[in-house]
Amino acid sequence: MTNLDHGKFTGMTTTFHTLLALDVFILFFSGYGMMFNDELWWLVTLMGGNTGVTAVHRIAGLGLVALIVFWMLMMLTTSTGRSNFREILMGPDDIAAMIQDIKFVLGMADERHSNARQFAGYNSDEVPLLSYVGKGVVYIFSVELLLLTISGLLIWSKTGVMQYFATKTAAMAFVVFHGLLGVIMLMGVMFHIFEHGFHPAFYPVEVKAFIPRKLIPEEHADTDHDSTGISQLGLAPSWGWATNVMGVLTVIGIVSVLVGSIFDEGYPVPRELVVGGGPTDLLLTVGINIGILVLFIGMALQMYGNLLRVRWQKQLAEEARTTAATDGGQVNDH
Repeated sequence: MTNLDHGKFTGMTTTFHTLLALDVFILFFSGYGMMFNDELWWLVTLMGGNTGVTAVHRIAGLGLVALIVFWMLMMLTTSTGRSNFREILMGPDDIAAMIQDIKFVLGMADERHSNARQFAGYNSDEVPLLSYVGKGVVYIFSVELLLLTISGLLIWSKTGVMQYFATKTAAMAFVVFHGLLGVIMLMGVMFHIFEHGFHPAFYPVEVKAFIPRKLIPEEHADTDHDSTGISQLGLAPSWGWATNVMGVLTVIGIVSVLVGSIFDEGYPVPRELVVGGGPTDLLLTVGINIGILVLFIGMALQMYGNLLRVRWQKQLAEEARTTAATDGGQVNDH
């Protein structure tokens, strides 16, 4: 265990992360079932056909609205929420870290800024909750989710949106915007899965995203070093081939979904806007299904992270019962 394994997120944040991830995965599966209904016919069938997949997408969309409203209320009404909001704001140190990183890339600085070196050194108490890179990722995901939610509500009824925007072209523009923004977010999520699931220090899952800080001790007898302790870790035997395979699948999935969104006709790309031609149907079908496979792996890793949390809670409870019994207390004391 390293300093980076010390929990930094609250129980509410880790629970929200889990619910949001599950909801977004369902939105992707149902949304891309509609967008690539030829290539993902099996996914559409599993969700009950075109009617079923539309219903699943809308229910998950309402779930996303509920999660956003809940998170905004928590930010406004609780001290933890306000603290999290302050933590996520960009500050002078983040700007300084970004500038120094640019200089480092250009060979004008000897090392990266400490705020951007969470994986390369320092004690976890010396670095912020999120680097400027992590904050940027949160900003991008937040803006994308907000725009997807607004555009999704606007196109809830195609007939209604056409009446509201007066012309079919204007209404279709919102539909295309919603679908193509989803493509951009899908690519970001696939990269996010690879980045956090296959980092050599955290493989196969970054536990601090699932285990809240109140369940993780802040001190370890075997981690009395001055840095994160990453240098003392050994790579898992399966990391090399697993990360190479996952990296290839991620790249193929991202490229295929991007190409498919340009060349493939279907929802939300209308016939009039399709470029036409493009890669052979077989290669495109295989590539898009590989992209969906990456999402399924991400969802499995997400469930595995929660399984680790449950096992950790049981271990802590067992240790508490053992300690109580040793001290002469009741075995059932907590």
